[in-house]
Order: sequence, then C-alpha cells, then structure tokens
Amino acid sequence: MQHILVYSDSLSWGIIPMTRARLPFDERWPGVMEIALCSAGRKVRVVEDCLNGRRTVWDDPFKPGRNGLVGLAQRIEIHSPLELVILMLGTNDFQSMHEHNAWHSSQGIAALVSAIRTAPIEPGMPVPQILVVAPPPIRTAKGPLAPKFEGGDGKCVGLAGAYKSVCDELGCHFFDTGGIIASSKVDGVHLDAEQHLVLGRTLSQLVGPLLARK
Repeated sequence: MQHILVYSDSLSWGIIPMTRARLPFDERWPGVMEIALCSAGRKVRVVEDCLNGRRTVWDDPFKPGRNGLVGLAQRIEIHSPLELVILMLGTNDFQSMHEHNAWHSSQGIAALVSAIRTAPIEPGMPVPQILVVAPPPIRTAKGPLAPKFEGGDGKCVGLAGAYKSVCDELGCHFFDTGGIIASSKVDGVHLDAEQHLVLGRTLSQLVGPLLARK
C-alpha cells in the first residue's frame, strides 16, 4: 500500500461554491484520484489534509491555524511512510488582507518543500516525492467571497509560471491546473463538481507513473 498526502485548502477539501457544504469523498478530486488509481491496479491510499483558508506560509489575521508551514513537518512524520506529497496551495495567499504577488506565493511553496524534505521521519523511511499543483487563477469573486478576495484576480497573475520556476530549481514535479480547469463561475474561487472530476482523473494519470518509481 502506497500512501499519498494531499496538503491543500478548500479547493481540495471540496467546498461546494456559495455554500458551506462539502462534496463527498468520491466526488472531490483526491477521492476521484484514489479511485482511479486503485481501479488501475495500484494499492493506494490518499490522506487528505485540506484546511479551508490555508495559506502557504502566512497567518490569517482572523482565524488561527491557517499558516501552512506551521506543523507541516510533524504532519509528514505522522503520516510516514509517504510515497508522494501533493501541495496545492496559494489561492488564499491572495486574499484582500494580503499584498502578495505570484513570486511571494512561490517562495511560500519553496519553504513548504524544504519542510517536507527535512521532516524528522523515522530512519529508513523514504523522503517523499513532491508534486506541486498550481491552482487555477482566481476569477472576480462573487457573493460572500467578494470582499475577502477583492483584487485577488490581479494579484495571482503569473502564479503557475512562478511555481514552475521554483519546482525546476528544487527538483519537484509540477502541474498547472489552469490548462484543464477553471475556478467556479458561481463564486470565482472554488471548484465545481465537474472540475473535481476532471482534476482527479487527470492527476491519476500523472501520479501513476510517479508511484512506479521505486
């Protein structure tokens, strides 16, 4: 059995746009990916660690615990041995209370990669491979999210390119979701159910060969 940790935010938690409800496991992309991998004959378990509002390395001034760097090394230790860690973060770095751009967020990803690679895992356990997944660009946010993400569509410009540069430098795997999905037309930020399906099936095709690298 190979274990994959998905470390992410509400886009992977599966929040249904314009609600506080959650898609079931088999409809959110980590579950879709697990089911597809297992159907292809791989013994895989996907561990979800997806927190609404999580940033890469910054605190939320209104809600505690949203800094993705804090406690990450311990999460790697908890869930080891891991074959792969999938990082899909960045969207919340561009909330209106932050003045970050794509470069800032990419440096946050770099710090997360370092934390994963230096985590205090048990002797003999593998340092997991890392796949950085760039979330789709933010649209103009709507409804209750409008003030929270005001200006986010401009601040996130260039995110995928900045992430790819960091991944090339650090030797991480990279995937840009913007080539296959888009943020929800309903709220401008999250993923609709059909987007989860597409993303999960696509990542299963990418992840399968990574798991075969033994």
